[in-house]
Amino acid sequence: MPLPDVKKVKYPVLRRMIEPGDIWLCSGKAIFSKMIKFATGSEFTHVGFVMRLKSIDRVVVMESVESVGVRVVPTSQYIGGRDRMGKKYRGRLFLGRHKDFRTKALPNISKFGRFAVDQLGYPYDKDEIAKIAYKILIDKKREKKSKPDKEFICSEYAYECYKRVGISIKLNRNGFIAPSDFVEDPKVKILAELDF
Repeated sequence: MPLPDVKKVKYPVLRRMIEPGDIWLCSGKAIFSKMIKFATGSEFTHVGFVMRLKSIDRVVVMESVESVGVRVVPTSQYIGGRDRMGKKYRGRLFLGRHKDFRTKALPNISKFGRFAVDQLGYPYDKDEIAKIAYKILIDKKREKKSKPDKEFICSEYAYECYKRVGISIKLNRNGFIAPSDFVEDPKVKILAELDF
């Protein structure tokens, strides 16, 4: 799946566009990102979601990353380098929105938010990465999604949060959820790409 051709916007414009629960999609250039691209056949390598904290005027990304697990980080730090020891994000960043989030999730935003926050600090699911690699490379049979546990790869975390408010992203043919599966959902629209 190639990257979409959408308008590029600077961060102040992107920040104003963000609504709670918007999808944060990345196409990275690191070695792990290249492996994800190879395995999924998609340019998308990471997914999280964005929350707007109006009372303190902050916009944050909630995600699960290999080095930390489930975390929350201000979007300005995410793109500006403070989150990466002074290095800006190597790759491309996109903002997406699920069509049903306003109607299904916003009325239950506290349920969505509580679940998302309650997972903070849980580790990245390295075992799931091994299972996914096995499914892709060796056992190509269609299988059901692995049983939920308290470890998450990025797409599992976003999937489980969305599921809590009745939004289901379809698993891919190998029975796991990848960043590209969010993009392939017909109810997800890519709104813009960040212009660094």
